[in-house]
Amino acid sequence: MAEFTKIEWTGKAGKTFNPWWGCVKVSAGCDHCYANSWANRMGHDVWGPHADRRLLSESNWKQPLKWNKKAEEAGERHKVFCASMADVFENRPDLIEPRQRVFDLIDETPALDWLVLTKRPQNIKKLIPKNYDYPPNLWLGTSVENQDAADKRIRYLLEHGRAAVRFLSCEPLLGPVDIRKYLQPAANGAKIDWVIAGGEAGGHSRPMNPLWAKSLIEQCQDTGTPVFYKQWGDYVPLKRVSGDGKTYRTIPVFKANGDEIPMARVGKKAAGRAILGREWSEFPVTSLSA
Repeated sequence: MAEFTKIEWTGKAGKTFNPWWGCVKVSAGCDHCYANSWANRMGHDVWGPHADRRLLSESNWKQPLKWNKKAEEAGERHKVFCASMADVFENRPDLIEPRQRVFDLIDETPALDWLVLTKRPQNIKKLIPKNYDYPPNLWLGTSVENQDAADKRIRYLLEHGRAAVRFLSCEPLLGPVDIRKYLQPAANGAKIDWVIAGGEAGGHSRPMNPLWAKSLIEQCQDTGTPVFYKQWGDYVPLKRVSGDGKTYRTIPVFKANGDEIPMARVGKKAAGRAILGREWSEFPVTSLSA
C-alpha cells in the first residue's frame, strides 16, 4: 500500500511556472479552457496550431531559482506546477529549446518538486531529452477527464517508471472513470501514484456528477493511493445548500439507476472542496520527502 502525507497545496509551498503561453485544444477537457480564455483577455493570440507561442521573460525564468533558494534555506520541499498556460510536451519546432531549458531548470532546483502535467503523454518519450536521467524531483502527470482519455493516455504515462511520481489530473471530471488497473503496478513496476480530482468552473462550466468523484476517491482509498480533491467547480448537490433561502440555477445529473441528482450553481468559492464529509489533501511520499 502506498505511503502518503496530508498537506495543503497553498502558500509558499505551491508555485506555478510557465515557460511559455499557448496551446491547442485536443479533447473535451479543453472545451472551456481557462488558459485560453485568460490569454484572450490579456490580448495574446497564442492558441491553435498556427498561432505563435509567447515565450516568457528572463526574469520569469529566474523565479524558480529564487524559490529553490528559499526552500533550501527553510529546509523544506516546495512544489511547482508546470505549466498552467501551456503544455510542455506540445510537439513544435519552436519549443525544442525552451523545453530543454525546462528540464535543465528542474535539475538546477533540487529543492523543488516539479509537477509537469500534459494532455500529450504519447509525446513524452519522443520529446524528453535523449538518455534522460530522471531526477528525483520530477513528477509526470496526464489529464484524464473521462474514460476515453484515461484509456488513451495513462498507458503512455506508465512508460516512465523512473519518474518520481506518476499522477492524474481528473479535472474537469466530465464522466465516470475506472482507473483501478492503473493503480496497480504494470509490468515495468510503474503505477499511478497520485490522483487529483475536481469539477469545472467558469462561464460555461459543466456540472460534475458527485458519484463520479466519489468513485474515484473510493478507488484510491481501496489501493492506498493519495488523492487531492481540488474543487467542486461551480456546482454542488442542491441538498448541500437547500434551506439557505437563496434561489439557485439547477441542472439534473443522473445516477446509474436513472434517479436525478439536482446540482445547484453556487460558484467555485461557495462550492468549496469538501466531499464525503471532509477535504482531501493527500500527497505521495517520495525518496526526497520521506
